[in-house]
Amino acid sequence: MKVILQETMDGVGHLGDLLDVKAGYARNFLLPRKKAVLADSRSIKAFEHIKHVVGERAKKEKLEIETHAKSISAVSLTVETKVGKDDKMFGSVTVKDIAEGLAEQGFTVDRRKIQLDHPIKELGTFTVPIKLPRDVTATVLIHVVKKQEAETAPVEA
Repeated sequence: MKVILQETMDGVGHLGDLLDVKAGYARNFLLPRKKAVLADSRSIKAFEHIKHVVGERAKKEKLEIETHAKSISAVSLTVETKVGKDDKMFGSVTVKDIAEGLAEQGFTVDRRKIQLDHPIKELGTFTVPIKLPRDVTATVLIHVVKKQEAETAPVEA
């Protein structure tokens, strides 16, 4: 009996696969649980149409995400941190700091998507990848510089 799978099943097949299964398996398991539909000419055409519409929507969505990634990649953040003797940083630049910096620039990014292996603990320029949906990755340039302390004039009493 020929069926079209409605969902991915381990050991059987993937969503949309046209399979030839035993009649008892289809009648007693796949069809009652709506895991598959009979593969007649009408259902095959309907499934092909749905597959085409979903494919077009996915292409459009991926294009939007790629343009968003380009706009994020154009951003470079400057993070000022306090430094001590020999330009040693107090603390570090973390994913949270990067997410806040991007939010100030107008980009909302889930901080779990920022691919920072370990916090930045030194001055310099770093490239940080940000994982977006549909396997799209944007990169942000992070400049870590020392905070310029405002020199205050001594107060005379």
